[in-house]
Amino acid sequence: MKKTILALSAAALALTGTTAIAQYRGAGHNADANGDGTVTLAEMQSQSAERFARMDANGDGVLDAQDRAARGEAMFARADTNGDGELTIAEMQAAREARKAERPERSDRPERAERRGKRGGDRSERMAERFAAADTDNSGGLSQSELKAMHEARGERRQRGKRGMRMLERVDTNGDKAISRAEFDAAAMARFTRLDSNADGAISAAERDAAKTERKQRREQRRGQ
Repeated sequence: MKKTILALSAAALALTGTTAIAQYRGAGHNADANGDGTVTLAEMQSQSAERFARMDANGDGVLDAQDRAARGEAMFARADTNGDGELTIAEMQAAREARKAERPERSDRPERAERRGKRGGDRSERMAERFAAADTDNSGGLSQSELKAMHEARGERRQRGKRGMRMLERVDTNGDKAISRAEFDAAAMARFTRLDSNADGAISAAERDAAKTERKQRREQRRGQ
């Protein structure tokens, strides 16, 4: 039951801006600007600058709770195609599909397709049940407050919230509950250095694959524990 309704709750998390900080990945996806198979320091720095600017919704030079709220409101407004202040289940699903289309390198991974295949079945009915439970005023749509209540009521919120808090604690070196551009760039540089295992100033496909394998092993180890 929990897995069959994960997609709807994940949409709620994204649309309320809760996962904004956790989405930061430093030198990661799409950083290879020239497509030569390696990520150079210059490419990483360029991607880092673009990512920070995108996340800094109010342009004040720091990433904080105000940016996360603004990001959530912007995502909600984009998903609310008829502008009525509420999201129908169709609008939420459309927004989710649009995000998947923007990140084909993630959605097309074989392991993801395999997991979806194992789940099997039609999730529409159970998603509809979850949506109806969240629609406390029976309006046929979910407001931002209803979306927030929906994901706060789920156990997965704790896991995503913990991941976001761990990310914030690692990057926020002065402990002011905000991430400055300098802190953001320092975290990206640290990630680049960690991935560049042979210290040649570039992250090769082999180094990225090795890091991916290591992350997968850590996840499996945590699940086993």
